[in-house]
Amino acid sequence: MHGTSAIAGGEGAADRHAAVVFSSDAEWADHLVTFVRTGFDRGEQVQYFADSTDPGRVHRTLADRGIDAASAVRRGQLVVTTAGQTYLSGARFDPDMVIGLWHEAVESATAGGYRGLRAIGEMSWGGRDMAGADRLLEYELRIHHEVFAQLPLCAWCFYDRRLVPRADLEVLAAAHLARAGAADRHDHADGPGLRAAPLAGRPGFRLSGSAGYENRYVTASALAALTASPAEHVTLDLSALDHLDVAALAGIARAARRRSAATPVRLLGAPPALRRMLELFPELGGVMEVTGR
Repeated sequence: MHGTSAIAGGEGAADRHAAVVFSSDAEWADHLVTFVRTGFDRGEQVQYFADSTDPGRVHRTLADRGIDAASAVRRGQLVVTTAGQTYLSGARFDPDMVIGLWHEAVESATAGGYRGLRAIGEMSWGGRDMAGADRLLEYELRIHHEVFAQLPLCAWCFYDRRLVPRADLEVLAAAHLARAGAADRHDHADGPGLRAAPLAGRPGFRLSGSAGYENRYVTASALAALTASPAEHVTLDLSALDHLDVAALAGIARAARRRSAATPVRLLGAPPALRRMLELFPELGGVMEVTGR
């Protein structure tokens, strides 16, 4: 697990999209100040998308820690708004729309003379019953390759333990390749479950744990990300799976067939059940191929 300072100085896409998990207002303030100060020192624009936090509190906290937020706002280097005015502005949360917004925001920041964009998004809305919230995991999985691997963008997803259910929090945090904030002793108390994460070096995703009925939401989100990926070659790494049920097998086949790319999905570490499915249904060989690397 990366520490805050490591993430702040990271240059690779794997470091620039981080889940920041905290349990207190003091931890929130420490992460906020570290992030903003680094952005100002690097000549980047900084944006903050508040959800449960009053935007004015962001300005006050920075000022109390010696950062001239008021001047930064006047020159356009600091923008504090709300999630409801940005990526939650539609009738429902839409990953495709938000991915487009990131590209527009980075283009605007660089056109304004900044070296890039740094952003903090409060993700507490993911723990509420709102339209599209069920696509948050799909979004977190997709943006590594569709946004951070392409743009001069560093973004921290703020997850407040007090506002997001523990089971949801651990799954969502695991979808990031970088993470800050001390792990809670209860995070893994319910067993291995199922985790999904983007692959660091190439387009694709990794499933680890047990892909069964109780974890069908995680499986469905990872496969939705796989289907939506614009990359020509995508890898699905199954080498860390302990179990893959029939529904998950069928889901993998459907996701592969729905992709717009003509190349088959590369299956790394495919379990015997999946290999058997490909033997029984050879027509699936056009959309999936087993690979050793």
